Amino acid sequence: MDLILVGPGRAGSSLALRSIGAGHRIVGVLARDAQVSASAAERLDSVPLQWGTVLPKADLLVVAVRDDSISEVAGVLSSTVGDVEGAIHMSGSVPISALGALDGPMLGSFHPLQTLPNPEAGAARLEGAWVGVTADQNYLADRLFSLATSLGMYPFELGDEAKPLYHAAAAAAANYPLVALAMSRRLFEAAGVPFAAARPLVEAVVANAFDLGPQAALTGPIARGDLGTVRSQLAAIEATAPELLAAFKTFGRLTAATVGASDEMDEVLA
Repeated sequence: MDLILVGPGRAGSSLALRSIGAGHRIVGVLARDAQVSASAAERLDSVPLQWGTVLPKADLLVVAVRDDSISEVAGVLSSTVGDVEGAIHMSGSVPISALGALDGPMLGSFHPLQTLPNPEAGAARLEGAWVGVTADQNYLADRLFSLATSLGMYPFELGDEAKPLYHAAAAAAANYPLVALAMSRRLFEAAGVPFAAARPLVEAVVANAFDLGPQAALTGPIARGDLGTVRSQLAAIEATAPELLAAFKTFGRLTAATVGASDEMDEVLA
């Protein structure tokens, strides 16, 4: 496929690099800053484009800008889409109607369910990742599924109406474990234990969550109803890192609710 990239940031550049590696072409790059466009185009073996000029012929226009800028960018491009077959954005929360100002191309979205820290690492991490596909026409959906497969990704249909809940799930999966790990790191270090020691444990826990299910994978004193151990943990935190006590109790109450032990643990974790 021939692709035009609008917004060569982390997400857009990751997708572009991965696409090039799979045999697709980036036929144009457009950014707010002309120097950014030129630099990205050179990296992607493409050409920089200018705002207000007709876009080159392409199978897909990829709008990879911030969620709150998608509609604005679509409006600016509305008179320049030229011979572009389809247009997508890369948001997992914004409906495809945000591209509605683009009159002509079929509209859709393509949201990789993956963290993309920089273009090179992001391109590598797209292989094996899942991607939510939304399209206003079956033909475009088929094309996007084929694109995903060519990139080594696993596509799934994602309805616009499901996006807010889907995005909340993605945010919970990507961010909440990190909050817990940040607290864990602070407690390990206070105990004189290197945080790296927890890596095999965390990796095994994550594997168990997907193999057994998150609820079945839960272990520890709350899951087995060991009130004495929980009390000793809380006392140690209060003495050493009191600023973490409230958060630790909150995680504890959520754990108790998940395993059905809220009544048993209520007094200790109140």
